[in-house]
Amino acid sequence: MRSGIVNVLKPPGVTSHDVVSFVRRVYGLKKVGHAGTLDPAAAGVLPVFLGPATRLIEFTADADKAYRAELTFGYATDSGDDSGEVIASRTDFSLPPAEEIAAVLASFLGESEQIPPMHSAIKVGGRKLYELARAGIAVERQPRAVTISAISLVRVAAPTILFDVTCSKGTYIRTLCADIGARAGCPAVMSFLVRTRVGDFTLADAKSFEEVAADPDAALLPVDTAIRHLARVVLADGEAKRFCHGQNIPHDIPSGGGLLAVYSQTGRFLGIARRDARASSLEPVKVLGQTP
Repeated sequence: MRSGIVNVLKPPGVTSHDVVSFVRRVYGLKKVGHAGTLDPAAAGVLPVFLGPATRLIEFTADADKAYRAELTFGYATDSGDDSGEVIASRTDFSLPPAEEIAAVLASFLGESEQIPPMHSAIKVGGRKLYELARAGIAVERQPRAVTISAISLVRVAAPTILFDVTCSKGTYIRTLCADIGARAGCPAVMSFLVRTRVGDFTLADAKSFEEVAADPDAALLPVDTAIRHLARVVLADGEAKRFCHGQNIPHDIPSGGGLLAVYSQTGRFLGIARRDARASSLEPVKVLGQTP
């Protein structure tokens, strides 16, 4: 089965599921999945995994993400973006100086708790929140821990600002925009969003629908593109065979525990192992390569 990853440039107006359907048609595969859902109105990086590569989705879905967001002051909506119903507005507000706005943004750095918006795909009682919201049902949501590792002001053009943010998995930029507005003393919504990075997948390298359809082979990245952040270990032929059969391998561990990308001596990616320094062994976690 064909296997690999396509770094898709999702256009606004289509769902992440639409992107998966498109990739299935282009490559003629059913086994296709994506890492990190993007709102239909948002654009940007959406890594799509084909065939056996889908077993590595979790290693990209958990990676940090970067966005460029436009925030508009003056009103708030029930969805947190400019597509929702207006629930609050204010016209007697003037944007503070850029340095004060930058200080407000910087106050969100680090770990905090965020309440997911009703218009999200989180499930409560087996139903997605956005389905409940469409039915006019509001439910209590539990706060979730998120981390903002970088945030900076790009431009001020009243009543909007443009900012860049790097954050952990599960961070809702719509909610962040609303929280920024609250801290600045004025209701606000997210009016546009572009995801610029998911782990090692960047906007500069993303392929449009047209580019993928024109040359599917060129758009298909190697399976191990998803785990390049992991340290590598190269196994001898006998060790590689044992690994591919799911067996633990006695091995000198350079440092501590953690995950390693496993390769054969010929450079073929075999899978992912967990190192156990106390037992001086490698334990297979994901085996993707065939027996050498």
